[in-house]
Amino acid sequence: MKVTTTGMIRATGIAAILAGALFVVVQVIHPPETVEAVATDAWAVVHYVTLAMLTLFVVGITGIYARQIDKLGWIGLAGFVVLSFGLLLNIGGAFIEALVEPLLATSNPDFVHAFNGMVMGTPYTADLGALPSMWSASSAAFIAGTLLFGIANLRAGVLSRWGSGVLAFGLVIGLPIATLLGNQRLAAVPISIGLAWLGYSLWSEGRTHAAPVRDAAASRPDPVTAA
Repeated sequence: MKVTTTGMIRATGIAAILAGALFVVVQVIHPPETVEAVATDAWAVVHYVTLAMLTLFVVGITGIYARQIDKLGWIGLAGFVVLSFGLLLNIGGAFIEALVEPLLATSNPDFVHAFNGMVMGTPYTADLGALPSMWSASSAAFIAGTLLFGIANLRAGVLSRWGSGVLAFGLVIGLPIATLLGNQRLAAVPISIGLAWLGYSLWSEGRTHAAPVRDAAASRPDPVTAA
């Protein structure tokens, strides 16, 4: 099977779809942010999935950016860089949640309680060093990045405008819903839907571009028969 640039970019659409779907699942099934929950299998599974989701998220937006790099302009570049930076910082946080916190749940519960408090925005007393600053930077970069990247996609008009709009303004949609339901994690769900939407638009675009080529080949007369 021949590997092409178009095929590789189309495959990143699948990564974006999977990242969006996993994002929703993680928010719905995430265990409570307690020291007791950190030591459970459910906590480990959710945060391993989170690491996979964040990695797929980076791959997905890379393909979305590469598909229309000539049309996204400086806003698109800024959004891509800022969002990627935020996601990479989030990967670092997810790594601590998946692999470090379970080891410290018994020996250093104060750190676990403080780290979870940092993530959820609740009070804590332990000194976490530079981690709160990094976490704040990751949150700000994620919000700014989705806004800029979504707007750039919307202006470019290459992929789904609805998906672009939902990615850009997902938090505006999600925050009231999350507040109403009393679960702040649900605020990010619209962003994940926008990402999956754009991923599907990218993947299906590859199908529609490939179809005319196959149809043309099928309709071309056989040289032997025509002779």
